[in-house]
Amino acid sequence: MTIDEIRIAINRLDSELLRLFNERAALALEIGHIKKELGLPIYDPRREKMIFERMRQENEGPLDNSAIVRLFERVIDESRSLERAKSRKD
Repeated sequence: MTIDEIRIAINRLDSELLRLFNERAALALEIGHIKKELGLPIYDPRREKMIFERMRQENEGPLDNSAIVRLFERVIDESRSLERAKSRKD
């Protein structure tokens, strides 16, 4: 493959990641709504630990597990921020 072909493939994957990030965020908002109705806290460290552990187990590389956890920490943090912002508006 040429550099241009690889970049086209990366662009395609980036677009798919964007779609998936937004789909995940929409689901997190649904969970946030349910948590608010049930009086549950937005932050659930046990759930986050489970996510990180599952991602470590499923990771086949080339990214190492610490990189995967950092990426998911960021995704989860953004979802939590979105939940909090939405909760304040409701």
